[in-house]
Amino acid sequence: MELNVMDTSYDVAVLGAGIAGGSMAKALADKGWRTILIDRQRFPRHKVCGEFLSPESLRSLRSLGLLDAVTSLGPCGIQRARLILSHGAVLDIPLPGTTFGVSRYALDSALHDAARGAGADIRTAASVSSLYPREGGYSIETKQESGDVTYYARAVIAAWGAQRRAGIVHPAAGTGGPVKKKAYVGIKSHYTGIEMEPVVELYFFSGGYLGICPVEGERINVAALLTREAIRHADKSVAGIIDYAASRNRRLYERLKHAFPVPGTQCSVAPVDTGRKLMTWDSIPVAGDASVMIPPLCGDGMSMALRSAQLCANLGHCYLRGELTMDGWKEEYSAVMEREFTGPIGWGRVLQGLLGVPLLPRLFAGVHFAAPGLARKLVQLTRLNI
Repeated sequence: MELNVMDTSYDVAVLGAGIAGGSMAKALADKGWRTILIDRQRFPRHKVCGEFLSPESLRSLRSLGLLDAVTSLGPCGIQRARLILSHGAVLDIPLPGTTFGVSRYALDSALHDAARGAGADIRTAASVSSLYPREGGYSIETKQESGDVTYYARAVIAAWGAQRRAGIVHPAAGTGGPVKKKAYVGIKSHYTGIEMEPVVELYFFSGGYLGICPVEGERINVAALLTREAIRHADKSVAGIIDYAASRNRRLYERLKHAFPVPGTQCSVAPVDTGRKLMTWDSIPVAGDASVMIPPLCGDGMSMALRSAQLCANLGHCYLRGELTMDGWKEEYSAVMEREFTGPIGWGRVLQGLLGVPLLPRLFAGVHFAAPGLARKLVQLTRLNI
């Protein structure tokens, strides 16, 4: 049955229901706008992620009115970061404030509940097939189990993750550039049987790194980022790749040898390109991982997703009120994203490069032990100043 366009009309549609999309839908609904959040996946779902909420993330969550919802999930408090380098050196770095470990399975659902509570409509398992500009806004064509449904919105924001939905936006927009040859494979699994201090651990080895972070429910999140070349001889299952990573770092092997994977928590993603240029606009505004990806070892990916959602939602509110033109929204959003994100992204890539080149981890360890303030300062440069 064809739906009446008035029954499917919104002020704003957010495409992608991850960290950026869920928090943005809640922020816009809080401001009184009729908001719809659309995602092609079913929720709750596991996702490749370090599942670490930095102090900057928690400040953004508080500003968005979401901190209580996240705290109610029973996240694991984390006090330090521990870097275990390929040659065996261990570096402990105190974290500058409260941090949480919480699964994306629980976190994304909490954000959806908060958005729904603020008045947003949520459509998951709804694949956007086309997005067309039309007078006064956009038509959004979706495919759902119940059939094809077309929504209308005055504004549309893309928060659909790192894999751009090519062919959806019409007229066709740029692709944001080709994926670089040195793209990574990301994998993740939850485990039990690992005794953890309130510490997030990062293990380095030739070809990648692996993080271990305690989350709610006495589970441990194990997530890794590796080059395709590094896992060329590994079993291509998530468990096989984790076992192969453990064989490259003796301390990691000892850490995981008595651990048990939790069934149903395994997932992977490829390619992961940590060298993509910052992109804030692709015919429509872009937020979260769709905009940029900081090297995951910096532990600030969710902070950047939340901050981009804040910035984009605030300017979207001004646009919907008639205080900004679309060009004005684009100009102001691009400027503030460049100003706040360029430094941390650049320094994050420098840090990843230092720890990913043979012999340089030894140099980094030497610097840390000789002048720990310098190493902490380098890590701090990868953080957002919020």
